[in-house]
Amino acid sequence: MTTADLTPNPTSRRVRANGDGTVYQRKDGRWEASGYVLAPGSTRKRVSVYGTTRTDALAKLTEKIAASNRGVAVVTAQGSLAAYLTYWLENVAVHHLRETTHTRYTAVVAQYLIPGLGRKKLAKLTAKDVRTWLNELRTVCQCCARGTDARRDPNAQASRRPRCCALGHCCRKQLSPLTLAYIHSVLKSALEHAVREEEIPRNVARNVRTGTPRPRRFNPLTADEARQFLTAAQGHRLAALFELALRTGLRKGELLGLRWEDLDLDAGTASIRRTLQRTRSNGLTGLPTKTISSERRIALPAPCITSLRGHRERQAREMAQAGPAWRDNGYVFTRLDGHAIEPATLTRHFNALLREAHVRPIRFHDLRHSTATLLLEQGVELVVIKELLGHAHIGVTATVYAHVRLRLQRQAIDLLGHALGNLTDTTAEPDDGDDPPLCAAPVR
Repeated sequence: MTTADLTPNPTSRRVRANGDGTVYQRKDGRWEASGYVLAPGSTRKRVSVYGTTRTDALAKLTEKIAASNRGVAVVTAQGSLAAYLTYWLENVAVHHLRETTHTRYTAVVAQYLIPGLGRKKLAKLTAKDVRTWLNELRTVCQCCARGTDARRDPNAQASRRPRCCALGHCCRKQLSPLTLAYIHSVLKSALEHAVREEEIPRNVARNVRTGTPRPRRFNPLTADEARQFLTAAQGHRLAALFELALRTGLRKGELLGLRWEDLDLDAGTASIRRTLQRTRSNGLTGLPTKTISSERRIALPAPCITSLRGHRERQAREMAQAGPAWRDNGYVFTRLDGHAIEPATLTRHFNALLREAHVRPIRFHDLRHSTATLLLEQGVELVVIKELLGHAHIGVTATVYAHVRLRLQRQAIDLLGHALGNLTDTTAEPDDGDDPPLCAAPVR
């Protein structure tokens, strides 16, 4: 045997460079890759990731090392939940959520999750910890817990003076079941990502049941109230907007985000492509629709086409009167200087119009509920209403308007009872079956 036969072949094993970490197969068949990454506090920590194949484990480790080289601290399961939530918001959720949703998530994390569970270790968080904290949050007065009342000025206006804990009694301002469910869902979303990154074995928040909150009550307008509202809106500068809201069920942001290029008045259609909302970074800006199903094309009623033509002529006169001060942004509904309308400003106009029309106070979003309710009462198919409102699933439409469908069922049963009449009455003429059945109202 020659010396060359005893020399090991350098290509027989793969040698990884310094800093690339190590990778090997465990006894349970999984592959484990380990390496050093940047940790919170400008320290370096050795982390391990796992995969079903060698390539899978190396890909996960390479992703963590690349993020570490960019200066992003990798949070491990040994760190606190507060550190992980901060990392999740700044590096994960910001790329997958709408800006308005990310702002709400950030507020929930800062106000509730970090003060309540932030000191817990991510690896040691249990379902009992989450359930106990939610039960405490359900019974604690938020005015006392956050010290809102203590910061109020006693010499300020009556609406801003101390009225709770600072005066020695508690107002018991507790969180609603919907808010508790939302807080719980944010925690579940954050821990679900930790499971996907294999930082923790399971999502303990999923094992906690908060109960199904009751759906929010809404007060749709009746047919008489709707006619009264439309009559009062005829002389308003934004009459076309209010009529479009009630006749088509568009959301407030969708109405304010409409551009003239989205309307085809000759064909009588409108394309819903964006929603106008105020964001923290860009202010009042146009964003994509709420869901993919919300981006839709709807038919415009004939009265809306007429009012929109008149609104376009009014806007042309306002543009000529404003002159160089006009801001041409293409929106259908604008202020007198062409700028987009703030959603809060539209709400004030709407409330003033309700008082003028002598209609009971409702939310602007209740116009959308009024549209669906009135359509259902007229016997329109549920799938047609779902497409008009832009719901993602027909189950959403069926759930929200279940009370309307129950009332229609009762009307249908009463109609059937009227058709059958009194069975003991034998004086009625026999039916030979030649005449078509009576159809006084559609039954669906």
